[in-house]
Amino acid sequence: MALRPILNVAEHASVLKQKSAPVAVVDDALRALMDDMLETMYAAPGIGLAAIQVGEPVRVIVMDLAREEEPKAPRFFVNPEITWRSDEMFVYEEGCLSVPDIFDEVERPAKVRLSYLDYQGVAHEEEAEGLFAVCIQHEIDHLEGKLFIDYLSRLKRDRAVAKVRKTVKNDAA
Repeated sequence: MALRPILNVAEHASVLKQKSAPVAVVDDALRALMDDMLETMYAAPGIGLAAIQVGEPVRVIVMDLAREEEPKAPRFFVNPEITWRSDEMFVYEEGCLSVPDIFDEVERPAKVRLSYLDYQGVAHEEEAEGLFAVCIQHEIDHLEGKLFIDYLSRLKRDRAVAKVRKTVKNDAA
């Protein structure tokens, strides 16, 4: 396993805006990527990470929603697809490892149903609600080239990118 650099919106917007390609087969190389992604996500620290955020434009997500005092509970989603969305909406303050130190409220469907392949390539279908629903929608957005700040007003989005740009510049100095 290896830590990978997480791309930020200030320096890598064009990469992060790419639509990720479906995965043809879950093999050892893909599992190695997922292991690296999980280690990178934990080190950041974060609760979800899409492959595009580490520069790999494939439809893969890792996630762990366990609280600090709970044992780790990593989850892997290959080719995830939302097959149903509730009409009921839910507002949650989101953040993103590719938009560091920026948080804002985003409204999304409260419940979704999704299909995906797991770490071994086994197909699953399940319903998500609460933080799981927020996180899976946020990460699937990444696979479509969309960031949570794209839900914000143009002014808030521009300010967020400017703040990330300033942080990156200061960190490099």
